[in-house]
Amino acid sequence: MRMLLGLVLVPAVAAGAVDFHTHVRPILERSCYPCHGPKAQMHGLRLDSRAAAEKGGESGVSALHLIYRYISGQDKDIKMPPGKLLPADDIAAIKQWLDDGAHYSGEAVASAAPEDEKFVRGRKHWAFQPRAVAIPPHVKRPAWARNPIDAFVLAKLEAKGWTPSPQAEPRDLLRRVYFDLTGLPPTIAEQNAFLSAPTPAALDKLIGELMERPAYAERWARHWLDVVRYAESNGYERDGVKPNAWKYRDYVIHAFAEDKPFNRFLTEQIAGDELDDVSADTLIATGFHRLGPWDDEPADPATDRFDQLDDVISTTSQAFLGLTIGCARCHNHKFEPLTAADYYSMVAIFRGLERPRSGRTELDLPVGTRAELDRETARDAEMAPFRKQIGKLEAPYRAKGKGWQEQVPAEVKEQIAELRAKIEAYRRATPDLPRGYFLHERKAPELSHILLRGKPGALGPEVQPAVPAILVKQQPPFTASSRTSGRRLSFARWLASPENPLTARVIVNRVWMWHFGEGLVRTPSDFGLMGQKPTHPELLDWLATRFVEEGWSLKKLHRLILTSNTWRMSKALRPDYQAADPENRLLWRMPYKRLEVEAIRDSVLAVSGKLNAKMHGPSVFPPIPPQALEGSSDPDKIWKPSSAEDAARRSIYVFPKRSLIVPMFDALDLCDTARSAAQRMTTTVPTQALTLFNGDFVNEQARYLAGRLHREAPDSEEARITLAYRLVLARKPTSEEMGAMRSFLAKDPSRGLEQIARVMFNLNEFVYVD
Repeated sequence: MRMLLGLVLVPAVAAGAVDFHTHVRPILERSCYPCHGPKAQMHGLRLDSRAAAEKGGESGVSALHLIYRYISGQDKDIKMPPGKLLPADDIAAIKQWLDDGAHYSGEAVASAAPEDEKFVRGRKHWAFQPRAVAIPPHVKRPAWARNPIDAFVLAKLEAKGWTPSPQAEPRDLLRRVYFDLTGLPPTIAEQNAFLSAPTPAALDKLIGELMERPAYAERWARHWLDVVRYAESNGYERDGVKPNAWKYRDYVIHAFAEDKPFNRFLTEQIAGDELDDVSADTLIATGFHRLGPWDDEPADPATDRFDQLDDVISTTSQAFLGLTIGCARCHNHKFEPLTAADYYSMVAIFRGLERPRSGRTELDLPVGTRAELDRETARDAEMAPFRKQIGKLEAPYRAKGKGWQEQVPAEVKEQIAELRAKIEAYRRATPDLPRGYFLHERKAPELSHILLRGKPGALGPEVQPAVPAILVKQQPPFTASSRTSGRRLSFARWLASPENPLTARVIVNRVWMWHFGEGLVRTPSDFGLMGQKPTHPELLDWLATRFVEEGWSLKKLHRLILTSNTWRMSKALRPDYQAADPENRLLWRMPYKRLEVEAIRDSVLAVSGKLNAKMHGPSVFPPIPPQALEGSSDPDKIWKPSSAEDAARRSIYVFPKRSLIVPMFDALDLCDTARSAAQRMTTTVPTQALTLFNGDFVNEQARYLAGRLHREAPDSEEARITLAYRLVLARKPTSEEMGAMRSFLAKDPSRGLEQIARVMFNLNEFVYVD
């Protein structure tokens, strides 16, 4: 009997009639082993033992699941052996052998497949081990160690026979702490208050005061927005606006202001809709999943669906785990002990999420407590019949096209008005809830499979929700709730559990990086085998453990870091140390770092006196050069500038549009909003100097600063120059600087002060904090 299967007529073979040694092995030796045997393993696949075959190749799928598909011609992309299909009798023999259990004769003595080297290394890799119990070391200069951070740093310096750099000058520490915590320069009154008695205790007190300011929350929220690829438009051709996405930004600002424990912060973003205490805040927090780019008219909707899931999984794994698991979408990760099965098990966690939309138009959703949401749902159900009646009454007139309203008879208008009045009565009794921008889970997730080569139409084995196998000895439980699958909440709980070795290390390292310019691990979103090892592993583990013990409090972590002498060191170079350790891996000085573009712009506004401190709400549109709009198909509508007052708000409130980045932001290294940004780049290119010296924004603010100097120091040139230096640089000018500035003013009395202001905005000292 012969049957048509795929592209090959395969003879039927009786069960048990095929022997591996007699019938199958000769076929494999002749047609498969040359490329997938003891001497060659193309694409990482070896077929000469069951263990090797089950392990599979780069796809991460057992070859025993795929071999028949490939040799029978069922797969349109891959046919094996290449160039010519096997004879039908050979295919039938292999099929029956697989059906009988794919037993290799002599299996007990067959050589097992050698384990992939990256998995051997992975089981020993530092980041995948539980946090070590780190004890601050004894040091020769214990008086220098204000807290344990200093002991860990000093021990490494002393081992090399080195000493830490001296403490920075009080004025430098003042600017450093203001910019680190608030992203704004100190006012003259604030300078006077600290510099009159600049003791270590006074700086300790100032740290606490600054963390309670709204500016602290705005500054540190912006750091987190880099990690979550925050933007308020979708990218691609139409780059549509994400409705109410700005509420996620405000949620993050609120979270930093109130020092929301980081484990709660991550849980709300991963699974805010699955919590028992669902609220407007927790729902808005889950907007985290929806912040990435979205193609509203994809060429291949099935592939696009998995592209969206890939955005969620890649961002989540980098942000919270410091892993590049997105590289395992089409095959096992090339460099990390992460398999395609790991990747698609993560897909299963998020598979239930859906994007609310109407065709190409994105929709937002109501936010509130469960009781509030249930009440609005019940109200809408009661209003639905009235809406339907209105639709029926209007339908025949709408069909007439433009001007149809004029043709509706009076009696019909009265009926419609009565129905609308009833709807309004329901709305008054139960007002509309606020809206938010997030994905939702309306039904049980679909089954998840490994996608062979990442293609939606090529289903491999089914997988269940799971975390990367290299990180656990036993998978955490995934427990469903009454309303959702509960998978994301289960995952979030594992992320913040003692069983997970990564989350606390990753966020502590990020905070360290945002203070020092470089993390203890210098690849902040890659803690895998390809990432860099920590410069101070014991310090990292001690900080992570302390962070968890102190309730995952970011403010306590800031205080710990900023009260250390390590953070208070000078940035001065020491040639012998620089030659031996040019990357400052031993932390012998405080590193130089340029302010981010937001802090530069905000500081210019603050110094000119024009900064608008209004918080929260929809984003603003500062003026941009007309040339930046020339490439748009609709330049009159794409960017409507806000009022001058609104445009002067802090940069975190500037509308982040993926297809049109504010040119100043683009020139000064705003991060890529299409994907999670681990760290801001710092480039030095001519357009930066042109932007800061010739740009409309800086020139306008220079005029405002000149006006401020005239108003606040009307008595003399010397007073105005001194005021300029104190506002911009938090210090008085040197006698040489004073002479140069007075000489310049004498040459250009009318516009000299404005030009001085413009020059000062371009000083390295202004954008590089000592």
